Amino acid sequence: MATNGNAALRAARQALGYRSQAALADALTEAARAIGLRIEVAARTVRRWESTDPPWPHPEHAAALEALFKRPITELGFTPPWPNGTDGRSPREPLSTNGNQKAGRYRRVVGGVELPAAVAKNYVAITVAHRGMYWSLPAKQLQRSVSDHARLGADLIPQIDVRATTTLARAVSESALLAGRLEFFDLQQPEEAQASFVLALQAAHEAADTLLGCAVLAHMAFIPAFSGEVKRAEEARERVRAARAFARRGEGNHELTAWLDAVEAEVETRFGNTRQALSLIRHAEQSYAQHDPQDRPSPEWLDWFSPTRLAGFKANTLISAGDGRLALETLRQVLDELPAESVKQRSVYLADAAAACVLDKLPEQACRFLEDALDGIGEYWYATTLDRIKAVRQDLRKWDSLPEVRALDERLYDWHTTVNSLSG
Repeated sequence: MATNGNAALRAARQALGYRSQAALADALTEAARAIGLRIEVAARTVRRWESTDPPWPHPEHAAALEALFKRPITELGFTPPWPNGTDGRSPREPLSTNGNQKAGRYRRVVGGVELPAAVAKNYVAITVAHRGMYWSLPAKQLQRSVSDHARLGADLIPQIDVRATTTLARAVSESALLAGRLEFFDLQQPEEAQASFVLALQAAHEAADTLLGCAVLAHMAFIPAFSGEVKRAEEARERVRAARAFARRGEGNHELTAWLDAVEAEVETRFGNTRQALSLIRHAEQSYAQHDPQDRPSPEWLDWFSPTRLAGFKANTLISAGDGRLALETLRQVLDELPAESVKQRSVYLADAAAACVLDKLPEQACRFLEDALDGIGEYWYATTLDRIKAVRQDLRKWDSLPEVRALDERLYDWHTTVNSLSG
């Protein structure tokens, strides 16, 4: 019997009033932007989706489809590509956190046997362990483990006891978010980080966890912000707006609001809007002043932010604004208060202190801070720190004849730093 293509998607399109495939493509592009994804959906892509044998959509396209139609893409005529996804067994839906059926993706049980809920419990334990390991293990080693763990979890979601779906999906989202953080900040792999963040966003959707979705979207803003491309400014801002919408929906507390202010301040600083950035920092400080961790505790995964780290954001913005004196004063306090285990973050602040010294024409002191920062990345490699060290070294060119600057070059271009910087 002849078929008429993907009738489910075509009917859903027409039900929403989109008369043409091009109109749906435009609507999906807008839906993607509303959730922080910078993609363009073409009419020819929709044409393929409405064909007789539609391909499984790319993860970002899938997120846009689900955001627009408010239903899982398996209800739109798409067949999952995972094992036994086309064996004719009846799909099943995950449970929401309140025990009711929710509009997550349909699942198929591999081999007809569900994995026990204990698998999710064990998976969560590893996710929590990785969270703590971030502060002490080398990034390259940890990234491999965390990334594999996130992919494993994504594979397990269609197989797990439906009652454990939300728990597992939430842990998968956190693992993929951590993988993206490692890839972006520690290893400077923005394309890999983007893929990890998309997986984290999908898993947060599966768990119906809007605060995790907020965290992922805010991290996704860093990729265009750090690209150095002015034309990507609106892309970064759009993702911050999406993150704030998710935070409001999830009733995020004052600490989460302060972190979003700091993220937006970083974005605006990257695009030269230091006045607006400093205003955001002030608002973040006010939010923190209202934060009561006993009344409204933060999610356990929000371990990368604190009043001390907010001050670090502030100092970086002050440097961009040209206020070296206040930046250095702020950073000295930050370095005094920073926990001993925060080695990677300490190295960043040391590099920022060097930048503040350059603004105040203190080259010898800047070199001492940079030497300490190099000691830090010698212990725990952090690509973000090396970027900042090299930026300060460029600013030290007028003092190239100083013995301290020549000694700095010997450290900056030794075997360890050179090999690590070029090996990714």
